[in-house]
Amino acid sequence: MTPPAIRQVNFDDPACTAEFLDLLDHYMRGPSGGGKAMTPALRESLPAALRQRPTVLSFIAYAGSRAVGLINCVEGFSTFAGRPLLNIHDIVVHEDFRRQGIGKALLAHAEHIARARNCCKLTLEVLEGNVEARRAYEGFGFRGYQLDPAMGQAHFMEKKI
Repeated sequence: MTPPAIRQVNFDDPACTAEFLDLLDHYMRGPSGGGKAMTPALRESLPAALRQRPTVLSFIAYAGSRAVGLINCVEGFSTFAGRPLLNIHDIVVHEDFRRQGIGKALLAHAEHIARARNCCKLTLEVLEGNVEARRAYEGFGFRGYQLDPAMGQAHFMEKKI
């Protein structure tokens, strides 16, 4: 397969916005995304909310003219390194296009962006049961996070508010 073209999402373009929303909804409906469709309210409000956040970067991978993958990244900051970091918040490849290098191309694009922004690292979270994704991330060079082996690996936690 020809490498995908990867373009930044333009939320002022209705067609591009629809592709973004469709891919994110595809992810949300799957087991790794919680298994529930995007609500109409979120579909309506999300593009405007993302336009207001310059630290959120979204890119779509295209196979020909078809949108087949999406990566959403959020720039953060490492106080330990004194430099920005880039967190991969969502990555999805449409199920019809998996195992064709789309995810790897999206990860490589995120790494390119991170290097261009002088980020100290890329971060992401992955569900324990998503073994295939974990293998892919490890193959790309991601590892569990720890500062001191005696303290063990970090765990991602949340508190919904």
